[in-house]
Amino acid sequence: MRKNMKMADLIGADYRLLTVIYRLGIKLGFGEKTVEETCRESGVNCDTFLLIANVYATEGYVPTTEMMTAASAIDLVRYLHASHSYYLDHEIQDLSRIFEDLLRPCTPMQRDVIMRFFDGYREEVENHFAYEEDIVFPYVRSVAGGQRVEGYSMETFEENHNNIDEKLNDLRNIVMKYLPPVCDTVTAIKALSRLCTLEADLEKHTLIENSILIPMVNRLEGKCQ
Repeated sequence: MRKNMKMADLIGADYRLLTVIYRLGIKLGFGEKTVEETCRESGVNCDTFLLIANVYATEGYVPTTEMMTAASAIDLVRYLHASHSYYLDHEIQDLSRIFEDLLRPCTPMQRDVIMRFFDGYREEVENHFAYEEDIVFPYVRSVAGGQRVEGYSMETFEENHNNIDEKLNDLRNIVMKYLPPVCDTVTAIKALSRLCTLEADLEKHTLIENSILIPMVNRLEGKCQ
């Protein structure tokens, strides 16, 4: 991926980048503009966009030190914050509605078992995101601004950072293996498709935090000492 590529060509090659540009506040309608031109007009650090885009487009992508140095920790946190809102306000809300439709023909006990698992996952995600919003992101913004912060470090975050996509795999298996036959198959397929999409996206989200945010802020911490 290069800055002089046309943004339309880049998005056309990988539809998953549609959600990336949405979370960065880049609107559709970029015509023949390049990636660099589009990012500049949207007030987005182009190197940050390319880092995120490469995570989605390249399996096992490992950014160079030069790319992470050129990228903006503030823009990266802005993207991660927007991702949290996207997951909670769109993806999980939509999944909740799909599951309600899917489980409508079931007995109350069957519905309760599956929805209890789903609601438990949603609560886990909310708690995970709340910690990052309340503790991690303010810390990153302070360090990115050159302020030394006592009592916390990215090492603490790294030691306690856990994946939030594992339970989605469990929920997917419940639907595939134990869904009552009275449930509509088309709705079940829709639920499974959304679960798979969300699980894959959350894997990328975790990778961005582990492979980009943590090493980027580690270097910034060194400058604040």
